[in-house]
Amino acid sequence: MSDYREIKPEEINENPFKLIGTDWMLVTAEKEGKVNTMTASWGGLGVIWAKNVAYVVLRPQRFTKEFVDASASFSLTFFDESYKKELGYIGSVSGRDEDKIGQSKLTVAYDDETPYFSEANLVLVCKKLYAQELKAENFINPDLAGEFYPDCDYHTLYVAEIQKVLIKAQD
Repeated sequence: MSDYREIKPEEINENPFKLIGTDWMLVTAEKEGKVNTMTASWGGLGVIWAKNVAYVVLRPQRFTKEFVDASASFSLTFFDESYKKELGYIGSVSGRDEDKIGQSKLTVAYDDETPYFSEANLVLVCKKLYAQELKAENFINPDLAGEFYPDCDYHTLYVAEIQKVLIKAQD
């Protein structure tokens, strides 16, 4: 953690739409001493229940979902564009089938018991507050359900309090 300095969530200067939707992030958690991660481009940052939060959505078939479900916390890590190839690889294979973290050559680090990657520029350490499965009948615009869930594999929405924000220390 010495390569990082802690800031408040309100001090994050990056655009969350670019960070998440364009640059992508890794959602990472630990279960029974093992770490898994996945690339994500859906989610957000905001305020709810008087807390600074991040929200992410995970499909039921994603291996990382088992890890997020089993843990009280997870991290969201953001990288500079030189890591786009690694993020693409991590998003295209399952940790069930291979050691994608090892293959990506990213380095797992920890903040207390929450894993993250030491190559990240920005780390959000998040404590889970809420989880709920999305349901077809709750879509106000049913076209979205048809477009994004033709197999009815609805995401689970996780809302998590941002416990810590770490940014890479500048030389």
